[in-house]
Amino acid sequence: MNSNEISRRLFIKQALVASAATAIPTFWTPVKASTMPVNPFVSANDRVNLALIGIGFRGGEIAKELYNTGLCNIVALCDVDMGAPHTQEVMNMFPDVPRFQDFRKMFDKMADKIDAVTVGVPDHSHFPITMEAMAHGKHVYVEKPMARTFNEVELMMKGAEKYDVVTQMGNQGHSEANYFQFKAWVEAGIIKDVTAITAHMNNSRRWHTWNPKITSFPPAEPIPSTMDWDTWLGVVKHHDYNKDFINGQWRCWYDFGMGALGDWGAHIIDTAHQFLDLGLPYEINPTYLKDHNKFFFPMSSTIVFKFPERGNMPALDITWCDGLDNIPAVPEGYGVSELDPNIPTVAGGKIKPAKLNPGKEIYSKTLTFKGGSHGSTLSIIPEEKAKEMASKLPEVPKSSSNHYANFLLSCMGKEKTRSPFSIAGPLSQVFCLGVLSQQLGEKLLFDRKTKQITNNALANQMLVGEPPRKGWEEYYKI
Repeated sequence: MNSNEISRRLFIKQALVASAATAIPTFWTPVKASTMPVNPFVSANDRVNLALIGIGFRGGEIAKELYNTGLCNIVALCDVDMGAPHTQEVMNMFPDVPRFQDFRKMFDKMADKIDAVTVGVPDHSHFPITMEAMAHGKHVYVEKPMARTFNEVELMMKGAEKYDVVTQMGNQGHSEANYFQFKAWVEAGIIKDVTAITAHMNNSRRWHTWNPKITSFPPAEPIPSTMDWDTWLGVVKHHDYNKDFINGQWRCWYDFGMGALGDWGAHIIDTAHQFLDLGLPYEINPTYLKDHNKFFFPMSSTIVFKFPERGNMPALDITWCDGLDNIPAVPEGYGVSELDPNIPTVAGGKIKPAKLNPGKEIYSKTLTFKGGSHGSTLSIIPEEKAKEMASKLPEVPKSSSNHYANFLLSCMGKEKTRSPFSIAGPLSQVFCLGVLSQQLGEKLLFDRKTKQITNNALANQMLVGEPPRKGWEEYYKI
C-alpha cells in the first residue's frame, strides 16, 4: 500500500461490516477522520469551494446550476472519463481547474482546498463517494436516489449525523412551489386524512426496447482508452465493460441503477412522504410485473406500498405505476394531464408528453388532488370543488432559494437544506424496498422498528446487498 492510500484510509468513514445475514445497524461508531477541528460552515462572506464529481449528463447540469448561483468557486473536476464528449462542456468552462479521474486521488491531493462536493454519477457510486467526502468533513450534494441499497442509505444517514456536514439530495422540486404549497396546505388542514396516493411515470424508458428474455449480461467490449473502468465499477462486483452499462444505460440494470421508481419517485412522492410523515412501509407488494427479468427492470410495474396509521393520520397506500401499458385510471373530473415545464432534460432532451404525464393523484376522506412531477403544484379536483375551496386556501410563501442555492447557502450557515439525508434517506429507502420487490417478484413484509424484512430471508439479506468488490470493503467496515 502506498503512502497516498494509507493517508486516504485514515480519512475513510468506517461503517458496519455487513455480511449477507447481518441486520441493519442501529448504532454506528466510525473512526474519527481527523484530529484537526473542522469548521462546519464556510464564511458567509466567501464563496463555497466546490469540487464536481461527475461532470457529464446530469452531473454537468447540476454543476452549471450550482455555478450559476454565484455562490461557489469550482476548485476541482473529477470524472472517470475526461475524454468523453459529454464531459467537454464543463471542462471547457473551467480549463484551469485541476482534473482527476479517481475521486480518492482528488481527496488525497486537495482535501484541504475543498469545502463541498457534488456527486452526479450513476446510482451505484453515490455511496462510496459520499462516504469518502463526509469522512473529510465535506458538505455533499448528491443526486437522487441517495444510494442503491437500503443499508448504504442507512450508513449515509448515520455518517451525516456523526460528522455534522450539510447534505442535500438532488430532488430539486423540493425547493420549488410544490414543496411550499404542500407544507402550507397540510398545516392549514386542506390536505388531511389522506388514505391513498397513485403515483405514475408511464413514459418510455431505456430498457423498453430490449429483449426481456435476455439470459446474461452483455458481452465484453474494449474499454475506451480515456476511461477508468475500475473506478466506474466502484463497490459493485466486477462486470466487463460494455457500452450498455454507461451513459445513462446503467439505470436499466439492478446491479447499477434504480429503474423508473428510483429515478422519478423522488420527484413525485417526495412532498407527500415528508409532510404526511410516512416513514417506511410495512408491506411492499408488486401486484403487476410485465416481463420480469433478473438482470434489468420489468417493462411495466405496479407496486403497492402500505403505510400504517401515524398519530392522528389514517393508514395510507401508495400505488406506483410505470410502463407504457400500465396507465392507472384517474378520478372523474381529472381534466388535462399537464407536463411540468421545469422537468430537466433527460438524456440531453426534454421529456416527451405521454397519455398520462408523470405525477400523482392524492385521495383524502373529503378532497381529491392531482399533481405533476418536480415542483409542479397540486390542484383540487373536480373544478367545481376547486372553486368552492378557493377562498379557504392559505397563502403559500415563495421560495427564498432554489435547490442549488439552498445547498450552498446552507454550507455558509445561512439556510438549512430542504432535502437533507435525514429527510431524503427514508424516502430513498422506500425506493430500495420497492426495487427489491420488483427484482424478486414477491410481496415483502417489513418491520419498521427493526428495519428488517420478516417474510423473505433472501430479501432481508439483500437489504445489505452483495459484499463489496475487493479493495472497496473499507466503506462498510466499523
